[in-house]
This record gives sequence, structure tokens and C-alpha cells, in this order.
Amino acid sequence: MESKNKINSWQGLKEQVELWKKAGEKVVFSNGCFDILHLGHIDYLEKARSLGNRLVIGLNDDDSVRQLKGAERPVNNEIARARLLAALEFVDGVTIFSEDTPKELIAFLIPDILVKGSDYNVDNIVGADIVLANGGEVKTIDLVNGYSTSNLINKLKK
Repeated sequence: MESKNKINSWQGLKEQVELWKKAGEKVVFSNGCFDILHLGHIDYLEKARSLGNRLVIGLNDDDSVRQLKGAERPVNNEIARARLLAALEFVDGVTIFSEDTPKELIAFLIPDILVKGSDYNVDNIVGADIVLANGGEVKTIDLVNGYSTSNLINKLKK
């Protein structure tokens, strides 16, 4: 599938998720800013996809990245970030959200598995209650030490 075709509206992604689920496939969901794609992201997303059959990403829009990371972020706009994620063979769908958290998106999609990095505690993962209440799973994935977008930006500034 061409990468641009993996980027969808919430409704378009929901329809695709429902088709995958009807076919018996497990849908994994993760979210984030993914501002400057790096090894840590790649490792994390590959591991996330290995937990199921399909991986879908909720991507913070530009305004929410600014709120979370500061006025100088994002480095790449939401369209560029979505295209980069969609180009990865192990990512099956991308949608952009503008809310403070992906809770509404998670409630809308109802993924089978919700994944975040191990820097989160399962009890504190936004949307965990929704996924668990619908018979799904919540998992954390160990992160690659030393890789973060903030660290990368700080290195470039030196």
C-alpha cells in the first residue's frame, strides 16, 4: 500500500480497523509526536507491531506538540510526520488528533492492544481503561537507551 493511503481521517481509520478485526486480526494502537524519526522510534514501533497483526498510530497535531514540547516544536509538521510514519512497512495506519490526549481516539477505534513505552506505568496510560473494559490488553515496550527527539535536538544545537 502506498504510504499516503495509510494516512486517514478518524472515520476512515475506524472503518479499516473494523475490517481488520472482522478478519480476525489483532489491532495494536500507539500514539505520540514522532517529531524527528530516529532509531528509538523504529525499534519501539517494530516491537509494537509484533504484538499483533496491524499497527495504527495516533499522531499529535502540531498545536498539541507545541503544548507538550514547547514553542520550538515540532521540527517537522504533522503532514511530514504522518508521511514518515506511513512509509514504514510495519505501520498500517496513521491518523492525526488534536486533543490533549488520545483518549477520545482510543475510545473511537477500540484497539485490541494499547502500547506505550516502558517510561509509562500501565496504570497511568491514557485509554488503558477503555481498552481493558473492551477485553483488550495494555502493554509497555522497553525503549532504546539514549534515543529521544529532545536528546537529538540538544545534540544538534551544540
